[in-house]
Amino acid sequence: MLHGGNFNKYSSYLVGDILSISNTEILYLFLAFIAVIAFWYFTFNKLNVLSINEALAKSKGINTKLIDNVFVVLIAIIVMISIRWIGILLINSLLILPAASSRNIAKSMRSYHLFSVIFSLFSGIAGLIISYYWNIPTGPIIVLISGAIYFITFGLRKLVKE
Repeated sequence: MLHGGNFNKYSSYLVGDILSISNTEILYLFLAFIAVIAFWYFTFNKLNVLSINEALAKSKGINTKLIDNVFVVLIAIIVMISIRWIGILLINSLLILPAASSRNIAKSMRSYHLFSVIFSLFSGIAGLIISYYWNIPTGPIIVLISGAIYFITFGLRKLVKE
């Protein structure tokens, strides 16, 4: 027999609870952030070639399996660390929307990455502020802001890329 109260036990994993972050988890997230930045800094060109053409990357002597596996593991670690705060339903949006928004207006791979980071930071900070003052759930408002940025950049893409 199902009891009505069992859903509350798992609802935080679906929609997240940003206020449940402990100091230890912030430390883990910071360490993962440093690892991602270091990986990105040292392998940016290799990742770029790998994402364009794997055969070309192999012909240049790039260990494609290692780079691909490290990249996937880093993404998995970030998702694993942040899933309790952001929620399963929202994490995909937060991975995809900033990148899709930046693709709309970026003219180079470096600007693509820069805009992705800027849009992510803006969405996160604005979402936290709006959530705090309007007393609404944080995760969904961050995704709504990211979605709004996507639609704005979608409208601007022909103007910017000309």
